[in-house]
Amino acid sequence: MSTLRDVPIGGTCKVKKLHDEGAVKRRIMDMGITKGVEIKVQKVAPLGDPMEVTVRGYQLSIRKADAAMVEIV
Repeated sequence: MSTLRDVPIGGTCKVKKLHDEGAVKRRIMDMGITKGVEIKVQKVAPLGDPMEVTVRGYQLSIRKADAAMVEIV
């Protein structure tokens, strides 16, 4: 299973499924990360966390722990 966490800088992917339940899943969905949306990884912080992605035309920083819950195609 590939996740958003595994996408290299400059890579794009499409969301297949969100794992986890409850408040964390709701927060990820509120950020615009939903099934079928395309995401591009822009950069990663010097220490590796968080990562900056482009979702629906805007920049978003997401922790790698949260990115691991986003399964991609």
